[in-house]
Amino acid sequence: MLAGIALSCGAAIARAADSPAGRRHLEPDDYYRTQNITEPQCSPDGAWVAYVVTVNDRDADEARSAVWLVSWDGSQHVRLTNPSASVRAPRWSPDGRYLSFLGTPAGTDSKQIMLLDRRGGEARQLTTVGEEIMDYAWSPDGKRLLVVVRHSTEPAAGAAKESAEAAKVPKPIVIDAMHFKVDEDGYIAAGSAQHLYLVDVETGKLGALTQDVGVTDDSPAWSPDGTQIAFVRSHEREADPDGMTDLDVIDSRIGATARQIIRVYAPNHQHLAWSPDSTLVAFLQGLEPKYSAYIQDQLVVIPARGGGLRASTNRLDRAIEEPEFTGDGKAVAAIVEDDGLRYPARIDLATGASERLLAGADVVTAMSAGAGHTAVIASSDAAAPEIYALEQGRLRKLTGHNDALFAELELGAVEDIRFRSRDGTEIHGFIVKPPGYIPARKYPTIVWIHGGPNLQDQHGLPVDAYTRQMQRQLLAAQGYVVLAINYRGSSGRGAAFSRAIFGDWGHREIEDLFAGIDYVVARGIADGAHLGIGGWSYGGILTDYAITSDRRFKAAVSGAGSGNQLAMYGSDEYELQYNNELGPPWRASARWMKVSYPFFHADRIHTPTLFLGGDKDFNVPVAGGEQMYQALRTLGVPTQLVVYPGQYHTLTRPSFLHDRAERILDWFRRYLAPSR
Repeated sequence: MLAGIALSCGAAIARAADSPAGRRHLEPDDYYRTQNITEPQCSPDGAWVAYVVTVNDRDADEARSAVWLVSWDGSQHVRLTNPSASVRAPRWSPDGRYLSFLGTPAGTDSKQIMLLDRRGGEARQLTTVGEEIMDYAWSPDGKRLLVVVRHSTEPAAGAAKESAEAAKVPKPIVIDAMHFKVDEDGYIAAGSAQHLYLVDVETGKLGALTQDVGVTDDSPAWSPDGTQIAFVRSHEREADPDGMTDLDVIDSRIGATARQIIRVYAPNHQHLAWSPDSTLVAFLQGLEPKYSAYIQDQLVVIPARGGGLRASTNRLDRAIEEPEFTGDGKAVAAIVEDDGLRYPARIDLATGASERLLAGADVVTAMSAGAGHTAVIASSDAAAPEIYALEQGRLRKLTGHNDALFAELELGAVEDIRFRSRDGTEIHGFIVKPPGYIPARKYPTIVWIHGGPNLQDQHGLPVDAYTRQMQRQLLAAQGYVVLAINYRGSSGRGAAFSRAIFGDWGHREIEDLFAGIDYVVARGIADGAHLGIGGWSYGGILTDYAITSDRRFKAAVSGAGSGNQLAMYGSDEYELQYNNELGPPWRASARWMKVSYPFFHADRIHTPTLFLGGDKDFNVPVAGGEQMYQALRTLGVPTQLVVYPGQYHTLTRPSFLHDRAERILDWFRRYLAPSR
């Protein structure tokens, strides 16, 4: 707990002593015990699954990761690497002899590809790359690696290597691109590029496959016959100013020339996959730039030599992730985002029909297949993510990294809800009830809003740094009912639902949030005299809209948000969206003032509000919170601003995650004391 903060009487309605079998309630200290599971990789023979486990190291005050193995029968668990801040991206060689990963060798400060021989021995360093390795992939014959390397700037042709002393002197950042800043990456200097390289596994020799100056080459994928590589190319760091990227194919030999097979609207998360016969390439496609904030990635298949598009998932009307061809080449397996859930599905390429491969409310966030076996990362409302075997539509648990912690806890029950918004639109969401919930009692209620807006609140219990599910359970553990609403603009309900807020922010979303509050008050669940609201990112932005529109909230928390959207133009990283959805401010000043009304009508706010953010956030710069804080301070409204140094849009330092949780709980304790 924060020093000097006492728990007010009645601040936690349900006590640990009331929990069944002596179980206790979730606490901020539990952030130090959660273990986040990511990047499952099935071995080629299907006998093992490699994956990454990340923990919040309290003593080091950093997140540390290690590569683990679990056998397919779940009987053997092996940690292959020591926890480190840099370990990620495990990959099997095609013959299963090696397991590679990205890590920082001792005495160096840059990530390299490391090789572990399964016959024994220590990991050995394969590459010696002076710049950042973004990703890599094994060739089908196992003799080469395809490596994606990011260059901060392109050196002048024939320029001599700078002296060590000269290299220490900072240089001006020269910018000439439309998209010139990215959260965590920083400013994008002129001449920056990202290229593809081939590495010989036996010798470690590296050669450039693509060398065009000022382009970004990304998301590469080998053809199964090993002769070609498909990849995405843009002239900006992400999408080009027209919102599009090139899909290119190049022969897998040094000196080859890339050929463009199609130019497409950029999706949220590109993923390329080849058909088993090396003739087709599957990719994800987005929408025209004016809808860039409301994309649900659609599957498209095209011949590798170019030509007509072969299939898509328009019929599905849901976003998909990580598409991979099935062994017969007739379908694609992918993860589908659908109305509060995520599940694996098989999409028939001839008809576009989709078949759900897992029933129930388990949420699948990643999957990998090998030798007829499919491993997934799944979680539920009561269980943190672990590795599971997916077999005949059922899950078989393989790991239990979080079992000991969650065996101690009593979590709040989760209930799906459906209600009508002001104009009759059906809105979906769910409530998290406090442990020991008593149906006849009205509870103080907090609306915790998801970001995006093109994201969704969903079932499952992820434990990563940005999770909303853990935040909701943490609030419920203090005796609050917590309301999660997938307002219009959210994903998971189809393209039209997501685009419903186009060019009109803070309107329909707020109506949907308020309708959800009215619904739980009318049901006798929420105490209408004790309401709070909060969120992070777009959740923070909507919090600012909500407290400007309604005075019934007793406390608010606006994390990484903004109320003056006009001030974000050129300060954040959304120029493509702004120019195409709202129009430049000098041509659409009335529209910009409309979406900036929380700041320009701050005198309507009477809710005590806590503002938080990271000082290096380029996604939603902390100035967005600073301006709202200054406005409320000037107006005499109780407020506080907390800035986390060295942090980006997503906080990663464990002590800051703990501090944020404590401060949010304390703010609601102070201004939203539960009814007795």
